[in-house]
Amino acid sequence: MSDADVVREGLLELVEAFRTTSAVDPVASVKVSSHQARILRQLDNEDPTMVGELADHFGVTPSTMSLNLSRLEEAGCVRRSRDPEDRRVMNVRLTPAGLRIKEATSVLDIARVDAVLASLRPEERARAVEGIGLLLEGAHRVSSRAAEYLDALTGDATS
Repeated sequence: MSDADVVREGLLELVEAFRTTSAVDPVASVKVSSHQARILRQLDNEDPTMVGELADHFGVTPSTMSLNLSRLEEAGCVRRSRDPEDRRVMNVRLTPAGLRIKEATSVLDIARVDAVLASLRPEERARAVEGIGLLLEGAHRVSSRAAEYLDALTGDATS
């Protein structure tokens, strides 16, 4: 197995091990799935998002996204409305309950992350933190180069 395979498989396992499985509105006790919470994280309570844009972001059809939004609307987490300037367009916003869930939810279950770190000896924990830092540095370098490459392709380079 190559280094890339080990990292890829390890990261996928870690994401699965640490991911939040559900989210709850701390006031109304409305519970949503982690997938629904991901949708809520893309929305705002003031600035509307078009359903089509949301579907594109998640790589699903608008009808699939509408089904997900119907469930969130029934739970009181989102509000859909027609765009006043283009009645064909459906916009979606967070309700107060949806905003509370968004603000109270993390992609990662912090308690699980804490438990894993607590299970490590101090020197193991230091190596884990250093390893994450190195991966992040590499990711930032690649992202920076990718942005420069795209700028060069589109003629948007500012340097």
